[in-house]
Amino acid sequence: MKQGAVPDERMHLATQEAWNLSHAVLLRIGYSAENAAIVSDHLLDAALCGYEYSGLPKILEIAQAAKARLPTTPIRTLKDTPVSALLDGGNHVGMVSMFHATQVAINKAQAMGFALVGLTNSWMSGRSAFYVEQIARAGLVAIHTVSSASLVAPHGGARPAVGTNPIAFGFPGEPNPLIIDMGTSAFMATELGLYIRSNRLLPEGVAIDRHGQPTRDAAQAREGSILPLAGHKGFALALAMKALGILAGSGLNEAKDYGYLIIAFKPDLLIPLDEFKAELSQMIDRVKATPRLAEVDEIRIPSERSFRERERNRSAGIWIDRHILRSLEGLGVMDGANPIARSPQPGHPVQRPKEK
Repeated sequence: MKQGAVPDERMHLATQEAWNLSHAVLLRIGYSAENAAIVSDHLLDAALCGYEYSGLPKILEIAQAAKARLPTTPIRTLKDTPVSALLDGGNHVGMVSMFHATQVAINKAQAMGFALVGLTNSWMSGRSAFYVEQIARAGLVAIHTVSSASLVAPHGGARPAVGTNPIAFGFPGEPNPLIIDMGTSAFMATELGLYIRSNRLLPEGVAIDRHGQPTRDAAQAREGSILPLAGHKGFALALAMKALGILAGSGLNEAKDYGYLIIAFKPDLLIPLDEFKAELSQMIDRVKATPRLAEVDEIRIPSERSFRERERNRSAGIWIDRHILRSLEGLGVMDGANPIARSPQPGHPVQRPKEK
């Protein structure tokens, strides 16, 4: 393993090394080999795309989640039609159950032209972009919404009442799909966890403490509330995601919190796929050709940066805080347990269906 430019703080992991570490830790805390591979694919892809807080540090959040201490059951279908399905995630972490829900959506949409899939009884699904990209690379348009645990105050409120409730879109394109993934909160919960572990100050104006006062202390923000994105506008979007979550089965959960919805359809329900891709490329080119402000080098389209970083980091590897790495290595350790080997070994490829 190579040490980074700041050896006391940052550590370097080769791509395969990072996947192997993730898989080994997940096995150690009780995941099956198959589910550990699914989660590791997701976390590694997040890290490669430059979202460190959604990468390997997320395992610490998974291990400490209250729902992780509850039993799991097999994922099952509660309701099924040719174009829709409502799935019970069996209290599996969302990265596992959403992987299966995404495959259901792709299969139904490719067979029938349209699919609507809801998922309940699951939690912590990771990056929504991961799922809509899979759908878009299968030649389909995707919309994915999430109703999550209450961590965000309503506009003008002093206590959490809605989730960070992201919405994501995927559009098939050439050479890459257009992926848009955004939370409806001013700060994302997973990143908040990383700030707490790293003892970093939050940006101004994204959180309040339990007394309703503005704070930059991440631990105080967790005890208080994250604020909605753009005030009342972000709150309105979060409320819409919560309503869609009810359609996806959040009302079936005791806490009435998590509900995941996927909409997938063939562009040729309206126009041919090739024509859509061509028009999308031309639209993006027009947007990028907009005259820029003096200090701006490039008008960047959502997902451009993450695709570039993924391509570079596949060979360059990733960086992780030393203390987070040590925490990961210590998860599930029993007296006399062997340390996790981090040397590169043949692993499991990141699962991203080829574009059709």
